[in-house]
Amino acid sequence: MTKKERMAGVIQILKNTVRSDCALEFNGDPFRLAVMARLSAQCTDARVNIVSHDLFKKYPNAHDMAEADITELENLIKPCGLYRTKAKSLKEMSVSLEEKHGGKIPSDMESLLALSGVGRKIANLIRGDLYGLGGVVADTHCIRICGRLGFYPETLKDAVKVEKILTPLIPKEEQTDLCHRLVWFGRDTCTARNPKCNGCPLAKFCKHNENI
Repeated sequence: MTKKERMAGVIQILKNTVRSDCALEFNGDPFRLAVMARLSAQCTDARVNIVSHDLFKKYPNAHDMAEADITELENLIKPCGLYRTKAKSLKEMSVSLEEKHGGKIPSDMESLLALSGVGRKIANLIRGDLYGLGGVVADTHCIRICGRLGFYPETLKDAVKVEKILTPLIPKEEQTDLCHRLVWFGRDTCTARNPKCNGCPLAKFCKHNENI
């Protein structure tokens, strides 16, 4: 069985067993998704969802966040960690959105990557969820699970390399939903510590499972 065939099997099983919605509760708002994705770095989506309630009450759009007092912004996002770095990049991103994009989130990769704090992971999330353009979101769950499944060595942790390997294996129209499913699957079953290998629906495709 080729890697592409194995991936097709993984996709089909997860389609039947795992939800495909985004774990970040951005309510369809492009600006909220961009901000929340930045806040999620080294922070749980659940905490980001909680912090975002008060954050967006005060700064609901790029215009308001561009004019934010940096100390107030830092205090609002402090529970998410790395709050000084994140506040700086969120304010800079908002200024760029106002000055170059009319306050709107762009869809092309080049413009997204030019925004402060936006790397390929966030750009692919935005392009997939907002614009239906697909893209592999190589977050911690995706990297861990696909490594365990044997699509590359488990020791590989480079998100850009993982994205490059996985992109040709996953049909574009499946990429966004699969990456969301991997997040939920990684939380509930294929956890970083003590994964629930017994009874795992992907066991027949898993190289990690063969070695335990």
